[in-house]
Parts: sequence; C-alpha cells; structure tokens
Amino acid sequence: MTGRGTALGDTRLTRTLGGALTGERTEVTSARSRAIVGAAIRATRAWSLTRAGLTAAWAWSRRTVRPAGVLALVAATLGLAAGLMFGWVEALVAGVAALLLLTLSVPFLFQARSYEVDLSLLHERIVAGSGARATVTVRNTGTRIALPGRIDVPVGAGLVEFGVPLLRGGASSAQLLELPPQPRGIVRIGPATTVRSDPIGLLRREHAFDDAHHLYVHPRTVPVPSASAGLIRDLDGSPTTRLVDADMSFHAIREYAPGDSRRQVHWKSTAKTGRLMVRQYEESRRSRMAVVLGLAAAEYGSDSEFEVAVSAAASLAVRAVHDARDLDIVVGAEIPRVVRGRLRAIRHIPTASPRVVLDGFSGVDRLANTMAFTDVCRLASEANERLSIAVMITGSHVGIAKLRQAALAYPADAATIAIVCDERAHPRTQVLGGLTVITVGTLEDLTGLLLRGAAS
Repeated sequence: MTGRGTALGDTRLTRTLGGALTGERTEVTSARSRAIVGAAIRATRAWSLTRAGLTAAWAWSRRTVRPAGVLALVAATLGLAAGLMFGWVEALVAGVAALLLLTLSVPFLFQARSYEVDLSLLHERIVAGSGARATVTVRNTGTRIALPGRIDVPVGAGLVEFGVPLLRGGASSAQLLELPPQPRGIVRIGPATTVRSDPIGLLRREHAFDDAHHLYVHPRTVPVPSASAGLIRDLDGSPTTRLVDADMSFHAIREYAPGDSRRQVHWKSTAKTGRLMVRQYEESRRSRMAVVLGLAAAEYGSDSEFEVAVSAAASLAVRAVHDARDLDIVVGAEIPRVVRGRLRAIRHIPTASPRVVLDGFSGVDRLANTMAFTDVCRLASEANERLSIAVMITGSHVGIAKLRQAALAYPADAATIAIVCDERAHPRTQVLGGLTVITVGTLEDLTGLLLRGAAS
C-alpha cells in the first residue's frame, strides 16, 4: 500500500510540475509574439513615413528642379565621382563647376511667398473679338529686399508672363496687361503665380494665389426692329381668337348657359329678348416669345456658322428684353452618352436683363451629345403655355422638312419663325404655310431681312 501510494503521489507531483512548466512556456511564447507584432507595426509605420517623405521629396524635386538642373546635378555627381575615383582633373573641375552653379541657384528660390499680388480687370464683360485689360499690382510684404522675379497669369488656355523688378520691403509695382482678343465664351483669368528662378533656369519655385476672375465675352449683336415678323409691342395684351367668359375685349352676346357667372348677364338684352343673355369676350394675352437655339454639333457646318446662330439668337433676345416682353430662351442640354435616347433635357437662359441674357449666351457651346432640334422645340413648347411667337435658330444641316416638323410642336395661332444660318446661301425669306424661314449668311443680313418682313 505504501509503495503504491508513493507511486500515486509521484504521479500527481509530476502532473503538477508539468502544468507549471507549460504555463511558463506559454507566457514566454506570448511575450515573444507581442514583441514581434510590435516590431512589425513599428517597421510598417516607419516605412509609411519614409515612403511619404520620399514621395513628398520627389514631388518637390519635380516642381523645383528643371531639366537644366537635372543635367547639372548629373554632371556634378558623375564628375566628382570620376575625378575622385580615377583622378581625372577635367571631370573633377566639371563636377565642381556644376555643383557651384546649383549652389548659387538656391538663393534665388527664397522669398517666393513674400509677394502679395492683386489682379483686377478693367472690364469684366467684353464683345467677342475685343481685347481686355487687367491690372496686376505686386507688393513686397516682407522687410527685406526681394530679388527680381516673374508673374504668370493664366488667361483661358494661354499664359501671360511679365517680370517683377527688385522690390524693397513694403514697395509695390503695378503693371497693365493687354490681353489678346478673345473669342466668345467665359474666360478664366488667374490665379496669378509667382515664379522664382535663377538666371540660368536650373531651379524654379512657384506659389499660386487664390485671386481669379471670369471674363464674360459676349456674342456680337445687331439692332433688331421690335415690330418685325409679327413682334408686336403690347402693354395691356392683344386680343386673340379664343373666346372666354371674362376679359377686357368685348366680342358678342350669347344666351345664358348653366355655369355662367351672374355678373356677366347683359340685362338690356335680357329685357329685349326675355331670355338671360351674357357677355362674351375675346381672350387678351401678352405676347409670349420663345427663342429656341439648337446646340447639336451635327446641325452646323462650321464653328463660324454656329457663332452666327448664337449672335442671331442673342440679338432677338436682347430686343425682346428691351421691349419688356415675356421671354423664354431655350437651348439644348448635354445628355450623358449612356442615357442618350432615354433622357430629354433642355436648359433655360435667364432673362432678367440684357446683361444677364448675354452672360448666358457666353457660356453656350456646341454639344456632341444632346437632343435633336425637333425634340428641343417640342420640349420648349411643352414648357411654355400659350406661346404667341416662336423663333427657332439652327444651322444649315437642318432641312426644311425638319423645320416644319419642329414648327408643328407650337400652337396653331402662334407666329412661327425659323432662322437658318448658312454661310454659303444667299439671304432670303420663304413663307411655307404658317412657317416663315429666314436664311442668313452673316449676322448683318438679319436686320435687313426682318425689316423687309415687317414692311411686308
């Protein structure tokens, strides 16, 4: 029994000791794992910081070191290495000279942010083909002398450069910029960028400011007669052929029908006939005008033909605004190619004032993905109730058949006019049923043709 108990006691002791050793080994393994994980995390962070620093340094180098600077850097590295390794005096002299040039170029990069640049336009709106003027004032905001530099002013897709002289602390320099003639559009001018560079062009440092302006280049317009082609100036409205129960223009007297207002009863006629008689009026309405301009690139033969169309539409719209007419200017809208054919969209140009109208036409461009002209006219008719005048402006690639189809979208009692811009055609006027087609080759033809239409 004793020997057997001793054996059992030894077995229990061994298991206990075995359990203790297993726990210690587990703790050691966990500590090593935590150390390895921590080292891996630190290494990852260090690599991320190093990579970010290398990326920033590479980006700075690409912005600062010019091709000539890269060549000088390569010459300095190879020259010094070859001179020290092989004892070539010529290579050593070339390397030292290149390194000296790079060193002397560094001071020219200082004080890139010491300038304060004020960019202002003398006129924010001009006519197409006219030049513009801008004033650039550069002031040294520091207390030290600023070395000569350069200012770059982006003008649309171009760039205007001018030099800045040496400026003492607090001094300023103003320069008038003559901008070249601009085509119709909205031209972004600025922001100005200060450029610090050495005379050789090895290194360059730039700093862009936030001041930017938009130059509205309006389309050319011609005076349009207000009474041309049925454009009747009205203050209180003009009567139409539609009969209504209450308005200002008296038409006739008819017998009372259920639902008529008792206020429209004509008592004298009622006393004579012995039956209730009521007044009937012709509906008076202000002439509402719609100017519809097609923007599909396939509808125009050239860019100059499109510019004539834009100018013609702008001329008619400005005349309507001056006449205080109810006006809606409709142009095609760009439609993404993936939904073309399933989406219908038009765009309205504001008509608050002639300046606002011309600003809207400044941002009009030919579109490759947009609706056909007939669809634009249909949406324009649906967006305007009781149109009295509809003017459609398009290019030479829209035939007479499509113009007639587009005219069918407007009310039957509306005066429908189509202006076709064709540089190769002779100016003429055609009357096709209820549609008047005016063909113009240049913008100047528009006034004469409208005057003839008004006289006839």
